[in-house]
Parts: sequence; structure tokens; C-alpha cells
Amino acid sequence: MPDPTPDPQHDARPTLEAVAARAGVSRATASRVVNGGAGVRQPLVDQVRKAVDELGYIPNHAARTLVTRRNGAVAVIIDEPEFRIFSDPFFSRQIRGISRELNAHDAQLVLLLVEGSGDFDRVTRYLAGGHVDGVLAFSLHTDDELPSIIRRFRVPTVFGGRPEHPAPGEDAQPVPYVDCDNRGGARQAVRHLVSLGRRRIAHIAGPRDQTSALDRIDGYHDVLPDAGPDLVAEGDFTAEGGARAMRDLLDAHPDLDAVFVSNDMMASGALRVLRERGVRVPEDVAMVGFDDMESVAEATEPPLTTVRQDVEGMGRLMVRLLMERLNSDTGTWPGSVITPTELVRRASA
Repeated sequence: MPDPTPDPQHDARPTLEAVAARAGVSRATASRVVNGGAGVRQPLVDQVRKAVDELGYIPNHAARTLVTRRNGAVAVIIDEPEFRIFSDPFFSRQIRGISRELNAHDAQLVLLLVEGSGDFDRVTRYLAGGHVDGVLAFSLHTDDELPSIIRRFRVPTVFGGRPEHPAPGEDAQPVPYVDCDNRGGARQAVRHLVSLGRRRIAHIAGPRDQTSALDRIDGYHDVLPDAGPDLVAEGDFTAEGGARAMRDLLDAHPDLDAVFVSNDMMASGALRVLRERGVRVPEDVAMVGFDDMESVAEATEPPLTTVRQDVEGMGRLMVRLLMERLNSDTGTWPGSVITPTELVRRASA
């Protein structure tokens, strides 16, 4: 009958002491290497890492936190309903960029969704608990409580998208952000439509409580300063919102011959309405979207001409700015980054 007594050498989880013994160093040296501390010569670092691999040692997270004063986790906060986050490829692409860059920095992504004002209490408690080293927040709205929460707890943060400026009297310490050239991209879109000889150009805008939508409206008016407010219909960045806005524009202006749409999802809904009403694209109405979500733009009928922004790359940049701040000895913040846009021509314009 086999001996039921467990063999500690084979059954026990490898300890830091075992790693130190295998590497021929002190426990303190092994701890500094394993938990990310500084001040160890490279040959000893290599010995400890080899021992970790050979023994299959898994570092203790609590010990690592004591040494590095880091949790190894970053909160990603998105102020949008769940249905948008999981149906709009913009969000999945940005999260993918963030996740890949965090992986490269050996940090964990913690996703926090904010669907209503009641969720801010939960987010506040979580941030106050010191569970994360920093925050990446995007899809902010002008009435968001999140920026003031972040200022209150002084959590290192990078915004995705240009935030509203702090109100007078608030802490005016600038928070860096990563955004694309929304206004310049809108100008590219509208100038392209003008170059095609279109003269009655409407705009389906995003919600006016988001700076990206406001910047794209401004870009539209930069090229068409005399366009009246009746040529701008507000959507909500969803396909159905784009469909509603397109119906309103066609009812008010049956003679329009082009539309610049503030994102590809709304453009897909607008194209559906044009098709339902027997309006030919681009022969009767030319259309340009914004984002270049290939899964949307290449699947529409006809394929959508649109303005490309590097959404995944912007997610990576957000992480790099945050890590630059976390690793700074001076506590200074890096500057914000505006990325360029590019017109991608397909069949709709």
C-alpha cells in the first residue's frame, strides 16, 4: 500500500527560500529580483530568474506590492451603456490596444463600466481603496463626475479623448489625454465631398455632450461656414441613431446630395435608410463616415469612404503615457498626444 504521507519536496509550492538556495543568493536578494526591486547586479538577477523558471516559482502579489508600492493593475473606465461597449467595434479595438500594451508592462486590466450616476459611488469606493496604480478613462461626457473623482483621490490618469476643461475654482492640474485630430479629420471628409462637386452637404453629428462630436461639427463648419443648423442632425453614435437622423434630413432636405457622418456605426444606419428610400449612393447622395472600423466600413453597401483614426494605437499610447507618469522620479506629467487622421476612399464617395 502506498505511503499516504505527502512529500513536501514534490507537493509543496516552491518558496522564495528555495529560489534563493537554488540561485546561491540571500533571500533578500531573491526577493528584490522577484518583486521588481532595484540594486541587484545583473549576473545575480540572471541567476535568480533561472531558478524561478526551474522551480516554477510564482511570486506573492502582496509581497511584490510592498516592495514596488504597485498593485500591477490599471482601471479602464468607460462611461457608456453595456450594449454600446459590446456592439461597437470602436471600444473593442481601443481595449485591445490597451490590453496588449498593459501586457507588455506586466500589468493587469480591470474593466469598470459606468452606465448611470449610481455607478459613480461604486467607482469612487474602488478608487479610494487603492486597488489600482492608475486609470485610463474614455468616452467621457460633459456632465461626467469621473474627472472630479480622479482629482479628489489624485489617481494617475490618462483620458482617451479631449476632456472638458476644469470648472473655475477646481484643481486645474492638466490631465494628459490621447485623441485624434477630430476637427482636421472632419475637414478632410467635407473637403472631399466638395471636391466631388457636391453642394448640398448635410452632417449627422454625434451627441453634443462629447468633445469628439463637437470638434467634428466644428470641422464641418470650417469648410461650410454658411451651412444652416437645419443641415445638422444629431445622432448618438449608434446605427439606429444614424438612421433616425438620416430620415429627418431627407424629410427636411430631399435635395441634399452628400452627408458627412460623425462615425461609421451611424453611417451604416444612414445607408440603410437611403437604400430603403431608393436613393442611390454615391450617384444621388455621397457619404463619408469617421473611424474606419473595417468590420463596419467594408461591410456596408456600398463600402464606406471614411476618415481613419488609429484606435488601437491610441489605446497603446494611453498606456505608455500612464506608465511614463508612474515611472517618473519627478512626478511630472507627459504631454497630451493628438494623432493624425487619414481619408480612406471606398465606393460611397
